[in-house]
Amino acid sequence: MSVRAWIRAAAVSTAVLALTACSGGASEQEPSSTDPSTPPGTATSATPDPAGTPEQTTEDPLEGMTAEQRAGQLVMVGLEADDPAEASLAAVRDDHVGNIFLAGRSTEGVEATADVVDRFTALVDDETTAGVPLLVASDQEGGSVQVLRGDGFSDIPSAVDQATWGTETLVDRATTWGQELAAAGVNFNLAPVVDVVPEATAASNAPIGAFDRQYGATAEDAARGAGAFATGMEAAGVGVSLKHFPGLGLVTQNTDTTAGVTDTETDADSASVAAFRALIEEDPASVMVATAVYERLDPDNPAAFSSAVVTDLLRADLGYDGMVITDDLSAAAQVQSVEPAERAIRAIEAGCDVVLASAVPEDASIMVSAIAERAAEDPDFAERVDESAARVLAAKEQIAATG
Repeated sequence: MSVRAWIRAAAVSTAVLALTACSGGASEQEPSSTDPSTPPGTATSATPDPAGTPEQTTEDPLEGMTAEQRAGQLVMVGLEADDPAEASLAAVRDDHVGNIFLAGRSTEGVEATADVVDRFTALVDDETTAGVPLLVASDQEGGSVQVLRGDGFSDIPSAVDQATWGTETLVDRATTWGQELAAAGVNFNLAPVVDVVPEATAASNAPIGAFDRQYGATAEDAARGAGAFATGMEAAGVGVSLKHFPGLGLVTQNTDTTAGVTDTETDADSASVAAFRALIEEDPASVMVATAVYERLDPDNPAAFSSAVVTDLLRADLGYDGMVITDDLSAAAQVQSVEPAERAIRAIEAGCDVVLASAVPEDASIMVSAIAERAAEDPDFAERVDESAARVLAAKEQIAATG
């Protein structure tokens, strides 16, 4: 049985329990340990018995994974694409981290990149990740944000330039770029940018507009360009992450380098949210959540720590039930007032599924331990961990199915 089939069965199971609880006369049931709206990992199932409930005919796809292995699926560790540190290798080998991110700026080309990736994928076994393959990510937007260059990699134009092409052309070019990533062993691209950046303020928009990372100044243009890029990547078997929800197009400072970055305008009806809404209908593998604070959505928390943004807006309102990943929670100035362990806890509690530690690999190991320890102490948090681990496994299955 596929992960998504398991989810559907779990959803029916929960509905049956709810009806039983409402019918009177039945004892109160404990809630399922897995949110039915969230995807779990790989599972097998016997032929369903039409007379049986889903509980009788489905298996927990996380069965057999230790608490640490489940926690490891919720963390992505960064590594220098051309010279990975021992701490990055140790995060996978010793601390069960299930996802890696090729960072920095490499000019070594496809073959050398594939050799680096092989060093990490060779670590996957029953002891490290319970045999679950790694998500191998990079940041290959184009323009100034292109981690991987050199022999076998195209020089990708900026999103502003890509946006001048016809949709078919952009899809075709993005397919080629995705094939280059796949040849290097990269199966997940932390792109495209969906942020809507007004033309009048683009130059002063430090994280996006100043680097020509946007596809447009309207929801329609942003969705068209980002959607074409995503379609091409997926055609090459590379998953995408739409970013940076709910939008970084209206801020003036960069969360990577500045603390206290706040958006005073974006709300649920803003153009950036509309662009994400349009693309979420296409079932992307992932959405990345920003770390800016959005006063009109949750004035007290960065978006990645906000259930109002992740659970209420992205999941409930926009209807996204796939994998949610944070923007960097290791070196970003925006989150330095919070200890690494607490960053991971708060992100998972808010509804995120993967915590990105792109710049400080040691933080990834700290985060896995923190998640596992909290899960051991708090049954509700343990349930959240299982929900997120299930979504991560489902995203991996979804990406593998397109490869």
